[in-house]
Amino acid sequence: MTAEEQTAPVAAYAEPTRPVHAGWIAAFAGAWLGLWMAQLVPVQVLLPLQIAAQHASDEWLTSLVSYGLVSAVAGAFVVVAYPIVGALSDRTRSRFGRRRPWILGGSLTAAAGLALLGIQTETVGTIVMWTVVMLGFCMASAALTAVMADQVPEGQRGLVSGWISAPNALGILLGIVLVTAVFTTIPSGYLALAVCAVVLAVPFVVVLRDAPLSASDAARLGPLTARSVLASIWVDPRLHPDFAWTVTSRVLINLGNAIATTMLLYFFTFALGVADPTGFLVFTTVIYMVVTIVASVALGKLSDVLGRRRVFVLASGTAQAVAALLLAVAPAESTSIVGAVLLGLGQGCFFAVDQALATQVLPSAETRGKDVGIMNIAMAGPQAFGPLLGAGAVVLFGGFPGLFIASGVTGLLGAVAVMRVRSVR
Repeated sequence: MTAEEQTAPVAAYAEPTRPVHAGWIAAFAGAWLGLWMAQLVPVQVLLPLQIAAQHASDEWLTSLVSYGLVSAVAGAFVVVAYPIVGALSDRTRSRFGRRRPWILGGSLTAAAGLALLGIQTETVGTIVMWTVVMLGFCMASAALTAVMADQVPEGQRGLVSGWISAPNALGILLGIVLVTAVFTTIPSGYLALAVCAVVLAVPFVVVLRDAPLSASDAARLGPLTARSVLASIWVDPRLHPDFAWTVTSRVLINLGNAIATTMLLYFFTFALGVADPTGFLVFTTVIYMVVTIVASVALGKLSDVLGRRRVFVLASGTAQAVAALLLAVAPAESTSIVGAVLLGLGQGCFFAVDQALATQVLPSAETRGKDVGIMNIAMAGPQAFGPLLGAGAVVLFGGFPGLFIASGVTGLLGAVAVMRVRSVR
């Protein structure tokens, strides 16, 4: 294959057959790394600390519930925005292509929100700025996921999906270290994450050969109106049952994970009474990161070789459920470490294989962006609503055991749901 063939853009609606090269994958992983840092590190560390400072004179449960409220409001906007921005990227006619403007624009939007989020001292301002961050995240991530369906051949999708998952784990660790050891104030921590989100997105924007949408291709989608975009969001589960079951599985597994992991700092602080809860969070995150990266890359490649996806998703949901239930019945620092290993195995396997599975059940090549936008609701929505539901579980069940039981049961249901998919092995 010539260098010109390797860099030529793939036609907008063509099924990709040309393998993507290592430099493309590295830049793709880098863009995801910046986005994961921007989205997950605030959820894990900065937002809880910021909201706790805003409610320093209140009982800790008030801070916990406020944190859940901030995440839930942003999540409500994300649920609406994901398919809309995906549909808009499908129809974007630009000489830079369909996806690149959204990747760069979303990264810049998230960065601006993070920079302003750091100076908020009231809950309302925190809600507004975190919502801006999440809208930027969904703009960029919807376009990035659509790029994988646009340009990565089916036989490579498990491997490439692994390089979405590995930056997820690495981003949490690097971000936590960055905001706790280097940029130790809340405003500077947010600003550092903002810079990373933009800087890491630029190489992929440069390397991506994104075919502009031709007039004839645009005509196949019809005129761009509010009504046409909103109408296109609905995917009939009777006509596309595998798409519906994949979305259901994603929602449940991601929700089970988010209910537990977004409450870990509170769990270490108030349930286990760890002397240095932030330090212990970093320690368990290192374990989680190493296991997740190894699992995501190795198992993603293995799923390509075997041509199987569902059994890996089933195993990942089960591993996450076991980790959560272990913390429910035997809460301790030692079981938290074991839970980090199990969670890393499950999460790495899930992200690697489920992204590949999701791209194989999309209803139409013409609406990939919109359809993966719906898929991404099942990823970002639970992450956004998880803190509120987790806080509710702690209050409702009178402690953290009920939280982890709810997490484990939800993950198991998601693992079972994926077995209803019929078109993918």
